[in-house]
Amino acid sequence: MVRAFVFGKFLPFHKGHEALINFALTQCDFLTVLICCSDQETVNGRLRENWIQQTFLDNQNLELRIVNYKESELPNTSESSEAISKLWAKFFKELLPDYHLLVTSEPYGDFVAAYMDIRHILFDQKRLKFPVSASTIIKDSFSNWEFLPDSVKPSFSIKVVILGTESTGKSTLAIKLAAHYGCTLVAEVGRELISDSKNFRQQDLLLVAEQHALNIKQALIGNHPLVIIDTDIHLTKSYSKFVFGEELLTNDEIIDINKAALYLYLNNDVEFVQDGTRLDLSDRNRLDLSHREVLKSHKINVVEIAGNWDERFEKALKCVNELLRAPLKTQNYPSLPEKGGDEA
Repeated sequence: MVRAFVFGKFLPFHKGHEALINFALTQCDFLTVLICCSDQETVNGRLRENWIQQTFLDNQNLELRIVNYKESELPNTSESSEAISKLWAKFFKELLPDYHLLVTSEPYGDFVAAYMDIRHILFDQKRLKFPVSASTIIKDSFSNWEFLPDSVKPSFSIKVVILGTESTGKSTLAIKLAAHYGCTLVAEVGRELISDSKNFRQQDLLLVAEQHALNIKQALIGNHPLVIIDTDIHLTKSYSKFVFGEELLTNDEIIDINKAALYLYLNNDVEFVQDGTRLDLSDRNRLDLSHREVLKSHKINVVEIAGNWDERFEKALKCVNELLRAPLKTQNYPSLPEKGGDEA
């Protein structure tokens, strides 16, 4: 029985890694993937494990192991260093004493395998099949989005939510922003499921929350990292409190999937347009106060957008552009608890 292993940070896991693991599986009877997590990194091993696990569901010939290590003991380098390879080889040999094969895409794999006295197979070193690396994705996720598996995309997608009371231009602004950036739009579903905002049941609001969360989840694996969302769970909760005087109870998954990097709140300083299905003007303004109260109680920080329609669009563009210039980070997955891993 041939036992093989691959190792890496998988930060993030990408389609080049996926191809490496698929190739390694053809070269052995059992494969171990070591997820190496430094004490200097902020993305925990459980999240990285989840990315790979979701990509290779139900593969009985594959196991994942989280390896927590200190950089002071096992240095990081992308260069082929015999001295550093010897340190890692000693650690790997203690961890996997009865393994026969190492598969990598790096020339230092020769050094590690030699010190372990096992075979090494070099796979696609020149990145011809998948011309990408984790560092290039971190630097420019927009250009390299296609190289992220669906399991990883939700962690790095950037969600922007448009909020506000009725008749403040939420849907119009969301559509314009999505068109400007060529990105994914998650439209409000409330008006599809509730035709008259003056006549509905609390159960209808729960259906809205569930469908909206499902639409967001689907959007996060789309072909663009930026997702513009018209309305979110907090406004649905506000409607419940405003109309029924009761909290709308939802599960944690709905709350988590609605979390965003930026919330733009549209001020009600524009002309009110009554289309026959909306609240009257006084209730619309009282609803505005309810929305603000609910957002504050859930500690949601909003950027207020006021002015005429053109001014709103320009202010929103400025806010989104500032967000996109910020360093890429995981934003959308809940913090997964660490579990016991192999320690260096």
